[in-house]
Amino acid sequence: MTPRLKETFFKKIQPSLKEKFGFKNINMSPQIKKVVLNMGLGIDGNDSKIIKSCEEDLSKITGQKPVITKFKKSISNFKTRKNTNAGLKVTLRKDKMYEFIDRLINIALPRIKDFRGLSPNAFDKFGNYTFGVKEHIIFPEVNFDKVDKIRGLDITIVISSHNKDHSLELLNQLNFPFIKKGDN
Repeated sequence: MTPRLKETFFKKIQPSLKEKFGFKNINMSPQIKKVVLNMGLGIDGNDSKIIKSCEEDLSKITGQKPVITKFKKSISNFKTRKNTNAGLKVTLRKDKMYEFIDRLINIALPRIKDFRGLSPNAFDKFGNYTFGVKEHIIFPEVNFDKVDKIRGLDITIVISSHNKDHSLELLNQLNFPFIKKGDN
């Protein structure tokens, strides 16, 4: 079964983006390529129980097993050693990506305490959007009672676009809750 957001994207959003920006071909319009979730553990990366619980939480959130990331070099001020565990990472593509974005927009983000919206200034020069979530328990898949410590997530949405404006318009049409100018 095709995800709801994927159908909406290909039937409504992609043709409207083609018309708005005057693209010659519908495939020139911006598309979401992948979504990357990253959970840094820092010093807690050495504890196998913490890694296991975080791995379970991330796999429940995404429906995919995370990869354990390693430090690339030793830095004494951060108390890190080369090739020790740094955190967890998941890359979502295709149907799982659309399902995750749908749950993120409609269920998880509205559950954030004192949520006013996402910053529209978090695009990099390639048009990719990155934001952080302070509590991973905003996702309903995570059992709040079994969580030992609330951890943060970094979410990067990789978009194939020509500039930031095209990416912003794509995310606006996907109903991302951005802060409007003038709202405080």
